[in-house]
Amino acid sequence: MNTYEKITALLDQHHAEYRVVEHEAIGQTDVISAIRGNDLNQAAKAMVLEVTMPDGADARYLLAIVPGDCKINFKSAARAIGGKKSSFAAPEKAQELTQCVMGAVPPFSFDDRLALRIDARLRDVGTLWFNAGALERSVALNVDDFFRVVGDDCCADIATPMTATA
Repeated sequence: MNTYEKITALLDQHHAEYRVVEHEAIGQTDVISAIRGNDLNQAAKAMVLEVTMPDGADARYLLAIVPGDCKINFKSAARAIGGKKSSFAAPEKAQELTQCVMGAVPPFSFDDRLALRIDARLRDVGTLWFNAGALERSVALNVDDFFRVVGDDCCADIATPMTATA
């Protein structure tokens, strides 16, 4: 079963309200949002992070989901799973853990080695948009259904609006 099939099976199992949209194969959030017609804050950007754990414990991996109009806060993301700091995982490792090319990673983890945290700003977007395991296919999902499927314990403050100055 490929990632797209896993997503639709999971959503169907939970009787989630969603629709699939076919489009050009694009993995850039701003460009694909314009093509799909969704607001940038409704787009779920997925990033695989490597998290340094305290006391020399083995690194952990995190699938961080932030709104399209935000950037990842690496320190907050690490703390969300008990870590000290984080950085982008090596592309090969990210692809191994997600079974997707970068740009097509959905906001779901199907690998026990990949913790999931979703920025709390996504709670209020109405409809969540994301690439569904393939660059040419997106899903529009009712955000309440999304959080019903993934659970509330995945929510964390892990993003910073792009307009904010540091």
